[in-house]
Amino acid sequence: MIRTKLPKVGTTIFTVMSQLAAEHGAVNLGQGFPDFEVPPRLVDALAAAMRDGHNQYAPMTGIPALRQAIAEKTARVYGHLPDPETEVTVTSGATEALFNAIHAVVRAGEEVIVLDPAYDSYAPAIELAGAVAVHVPLDPATFAPDWQRVREAVTPRTRLLIVNSPHNPSGAMFAAHDMQAIADIVADTGIYLLSDEVYEHIVFDGARHESALRYPALRERAFVVSSFGKTYHCTGWKLGYCIAPPALSAEFRKVHQYNVFCTFAPAQHAFAEMLREEPAHYEQLGAFYQAKRDAFAAQLATTRLRPLPVPGGYFQLVDYAQVSELDDVAFCRWLTIDKGVAAIPLSPFYARPPQGQRLARLCFAKNPATLDAAIARLRTL
Repeated sequence: MIRTKLPKVGTTIFTVMSQLAAEHGAVNLGQGFPDFEVPPRLVDALAAAMRDGHNQYAPMTGIPALRQAIAEKTARVYGHLPDPETEVTVTSGATEALFNAIHAVVRAGEEVIVLDPAYDSYAPAIELAGAVAVHVPLDPATFAPDWQRVREAVTPRTRLLIVNSPHNPSGAMFAAHDMQAIADIVADTGIYLLSDEVYEHIVFDGARHESALRYPALRERAFVVSSFGKTYHCTGWKLGYCIAPPALSAEFRKVHQYNVFCTFAPAQHAFAEMLREEPAHYEQLGAFYQAKRDAFAAQLATTRLRPLPVPGGYFQLVDYAQVSELDDVAFCRWLTIDKGVAAIPLSPFYARPPQGQRLARLCFAKNPATLDAAIARLRTL
């Protein structure tokens, strides 16, 4: 009999719902991937890199040209120039970076504060480190943090605070006062910050993404994680990066070195070119997705689902209370099998889901035809 190290973990809800969608021919608005094309320049640059022979192991920390381009882009966007040699590490997607950061600083018996609902990879990585995830709920209606509750969750064993803005699954975003609250909580402590910022460029309505990199008091103790896959519509390429001060990066790289060692070499060359030559892509990404958000919300208004506000990211939460009293997992199964639209229930994002919550997550990072097909089915609810 195998004694599992992750007794609470089964197949991720994203895999379950995508398989269900495939089995029943449903429009898949569940798993968060775009179904439109990667920028043509990026595809051309990838092909050129492969033809030019960049097909062997990359340097462990990432090719120098990409780390330099990341540093310059960070300075341009957030006003902070990290050292590409000692503070920038290229990873196999953001999920690897999250895992590395947790295992770099968290030891057995220590605690990590997680704000629920949260991306489902945080807790297993914490458990594999022998540590304890301390779950602090966000407001169930607005998904705003209660920083006093976070402060009360801090103990002498707290080693790390994980935050995520724009937030998955809700799209909620931190404001400047939230960043100050985080700085106040971790000041004069041994607590590190892991800032998951994979949707950093998908922000709406003129808002500013409040990266931890903007704040000296935070970036001196933070791992900041970004995703090329989310920004450039190529989630299957699995490339991301982490920016952290030299001492934290050194520990991060120890884990990275024996986790994957290095990442997809030709794509690194392609992203280096894309960052240097086409910054308009990430600069205009918010406007690109805002048009999709607004069009999708207008379509949802013709159904019995009630869309919640979406400040950032590419997910739309919908309240289905007028449609069904089923719990969210049962509702999403029914929606997929009987109505032909796959959604993600919210309860798997929680350690303890709120009683009576009737919310599901839809992804609007899709072609208009995909969204039109889904809406036609949702109108039959």
